[in-house]
Amino acid sequence: QLQLVESGGGLVQPGGSLKLSCVTSGAPFYNYAIGWFRQAPGKEREGVSCISRLGFSTNYTDSVKGRFTISRDNIKNTVHLQASSLKPEDTAVYYCAAEWTPYTSRCTLLADKGQYGFWGQGTQVTVSS
Repeated sequence: QLQLVESGGGLVQPGGSLKLSCVTSGAPFYNYAIGWFRQAPGKEREGVSCISRLGFSTNYTDSVKGRFTISRDNIKNTVHLQASSLKPEDTAVYYCAAEWTPYTSRCTLLADKGQYGFWGQGTQVTVSS
């Protein structure tokens, strides 16, 4: 059973940066694509970014392209999301999630059909002056 634990959230001013981390345990990390999702109050959960099993492919939702960077370390079983030039609309609880997949070069920002079977508890990101 894969477990995921997020950290790195907090309060930051507009234009600032945060580095979110997702540490996993309990199963071979390299078998999973990892996604970052967020949910703001009153809004639906949204796929933010994902990275394929070996890190060869990444995807970003349009609103964060050029500002967020996802990376993974398959030795340390960790995925990072570097969030820069943060805006108030980035305020949300950020979750990392794992998708078991046989594909080494794909990942999806969709989670509506149970693509991601394992989720962390979330970390709050608040962007405000």
